Amino acid sequence: MRGLRRRELWAGLAFVSPWVVGLGVFLIYPIVASLYYSFCDYSVLERARPIGLANYIDLAKDSVFWKSLFNTLFYAALAVPLGLGLALALALLLNSGVRGLTVYRTIFFLPALMPMVALAVLWLWIFNGEYGVLNVALARLGIHAPAWLTDPAWSKPALVLLSMWGVGQAMVIFLAGLQDVPEHLYEAADLDGASWWDKIRHVTLPMISPVILFNGIMGIIGSLQFFAIPYIMTPNGQPARSAYFYAMYLYDNAFLYLRMGYASAMAWILFILIFCLTLVSLRLAARYVHYEAAP
Repeated sequence: MRGLRRRELWAGLAFVSPWVVGLGVFLIYPIVASLYYSFCDYSVLERARPIGLANYIDLAKDSVFWKSLFNTLFYAALAVPLGLGLALALALLLNSGVRGLTVYRTIFFLPALMPMVALAVLWLWIFNGEYGVLNVALARLGIHAPAWLTDPAWSKPALVLLSMWGVGQAMVIFLAGLQDVPEHLYEAADLDGASWWDKIRHVTLPMISPVILFNGIMGIIGSLQFFAIPYIMTPNGQPARSAYFYAMYLYDNAFLYLRMGYASAMAWILFILIFCLTLVSLRLAARYVHYEAAP
């Protein structure tokens, strides 16, 4: 029996070894290495030289760092709540017994599957200040449209508007949560004379609050790591670095300026920021998120 158990143990270790090796090489080691390099002057081409907290001190004095952080937080503050609201509104509409639910669900979800580069090129044409589809449509309505991506006041709102294009993924998750709300709760609300808004406020939202929490946390993480689309649509964050986001500055420091230690310090600050916002969300969940008791 001991020999059999030993063989089973070694067989089990052999099966999980690819995962363990992958976890160590591609996740644990990069995390530990980036923490070490954040305290070093490291250009990739030369040996890392420890410099203590100098990278973090320099970041505190870096005006471009603060500009990119402000742009990112501004974008997240608008994109996350607006995206959640639009996704929830679409899910409520589709959950109202509309015919062709599968077709509409597919139509709204398809934009989330579009490659980032193709999406950025498409919206570059839509936001074109002279020939863009959006400005032409607004002009026909008698509205003077701004030069979206070339106006510092409108570059970030334009990217927020673009982010609404991909709410289909969150909408599908909301729709799945809505379909799990017990029907007898709505029937009880109807007997009490509740209006449609009362049912949404006191029945729907509490019952899908775990789904709202999940989509909210994923939205926060995604918005703070916003990179590919602005990097393609607004080179160097132009105009006037109004669309220069945190992940773009991190990438430029690491691979353009070869300041890998500086970029590692930025990565850890971003990790701490995401961790703190996620922790705050989970703390708020204890008060506002309701989980249905198991039968």
